[in-house]
Amino acid sequence: MTSVTERLADTLVGLRMPHALEALPLIVRSLEQGEITALEAIDRLLLEEYTKRESKRVAVAFKTSRLLPLKTLESFDFTFQPSLDRERIMALAGLSFIERGEVVHLLGPPGTGKTHLATALGVEAVRAGRRVYRITLAELVDNLIQAERAGMLQTRMRSYVHPSLLIIDEIGFLPITPGGASLFFQLVNARYEKGAMILTSNLGFADWGDMFGDPVMATALLDRLLHHSVVVTITGHSYRLREHMELIPDHVRTNKSLVPPPPPRKRGRPKSDRGD
Repeated sequence: MTSVTERLADTLVGLRMPHALEALPLIVRSLEQGEITALEAIDRLLLEEYTKRESKRVAVAFKTSRLLPLKTLESFDFTFQPSLDRERIMALAGLSFIERGEVVHLLGPPGTGKTHLATALGVEAVRAGRRVYRITLAELVDNLIQAERAGMLQTRMRSYVHPSLLIIDEIGFLPITPGGASLFFQLVNARYEKGAMILTSNLGFADWGDMFGDPVMATALLDRLLHHSVVVTITGHSYRLREHMELIPDHVRTNKSLVPPPPPRKRGRPKSDRGD
């Protein structure tokens, strides 16, 4: 005659709950010895399955979202970047900006933690069950150009529109061709007020016209990207160069722009404007 434990094991197999099945003997033993109640046994059985499944889901999501290597808010050194409002970043980690379809702009010089923060917010979104994808602007534009040439633009475009959160990294590191700027605009327009984004850039918005080679296109992009947005500016030093600060030029360490020296004064009598 089939025992209750054997029947329960068969049921777990039918429900495809291998982790609960693996934990079943130990949980039954604890129940028989009076260490836990029947309700606690059910709770442990289901929790074992859920925890293992969730752990696997998150691990796969981190990989498919291109969030590896992982960066977390816990590992970010806020003391090194005093210009950052920690409470503001932690508020973003609440992910309400995703619900509202907003764009988060992380602006600052190289090495100041933009990618770390963008990735960390992506990690929080994955843990909350959101679909996330991270890509650099150069990769994004190149992929769209290749897809357009292959007649697969709409298919590729949908893959970038679908995620709840799209992270576009390294805006401003490389110039974008006019054709690439047009494709990027199509993507931004498709996600406008529908899907949240995080953009990281080492350029101010005033420089986008030069980066895209088209001030009109840049204006159209910013019109959509700044309409529902959060702008976080980081003015600190490079975290990667923190151990070599003495090697960094003064104008970089003080966040001042490099102003060229005035031209040398010419010696001798100045030339007359009148004809001889």
